[in-house]
Amino acid sequence: MTTPTPTSGTIRLVLVDDHRMFRSGVKSELVGDLARGLEVVGEAATVDDAVAVVAQQRPDVVLLDVHLPGGDGHGGSDVIAGCRTLTTETGAPVRFLALSVSDAAEDVIAVIRAGARGYVTKTISPGDLVSAIRRVADGDAVFSPRLAGFVLDAFGAAAGEVAEVDEELDRLSAREREVMRLIARGYQYKEVAKELFISVKTVETHVSSVLRKLQLSSRHELTAWAMHRRLV
Repeated sequence: MTTPTPTSGTIRLVLVDDHRMFRSGVKSELVGDLARGLEVVGEAATVDDAVAVVAQQRPDVVLLDVHLPGGDGHGGSDVIAGCRTLTTETGAPVRFLALSVSDAAEDVIAVIRAGARGYVTKTISPGDLVSAIRRVADGDAVFSPRLAGFVLDAFGAAAGEVAEVDEELDRLSAREREVMRLIARGYQYKEVAKELFISVKTVETHVSSVLRKLQLSSRHELTAWAMHRRLV
């Protein structure tokens, strides 16, 4: 069964950051035509307040700083842990997108292990932030290429070496493997098309074929599959 996503309506957001001025700045960016369809329904500055607000509002996406006062010293990871069983009104999981000044590997890995769907830094442009929010709401994983490398290295090392013969991988054509690797790194369809000099429609066809051959149901599962095999 496909998990419901909020793409047919407004994407409801909760902002979690211990700097009020930063939250105000983000809210000011999430207005107008650029961010149409996004609504900030709550804010919090501490771990406990964040868990309470998320439990009350059940937002689609929580925009989350990784360093927060309160909790057990892990900040954003503590918030995610406290909200682990929560779902939105449509039954989809509440999804978390880390937004931080830190690009340290340990911060990225910790919050992703906790369950965040993506990690971007506060240098991100307003347009790219809106795009990242929408992609996370749709169930995609979102990282910059450098941060994605941290995650892939960490999960690949934990997974260990993959057997030389991989029957599942052998089901894919050479082009399907190229598309798979880029999708697993968090590329959008149009970015894959530009990278491989093919049309977006062709990318969509390849992704559908890859998911069918590997018996997977989403890009998130494809990313986990590729990470386990240290393919990206």
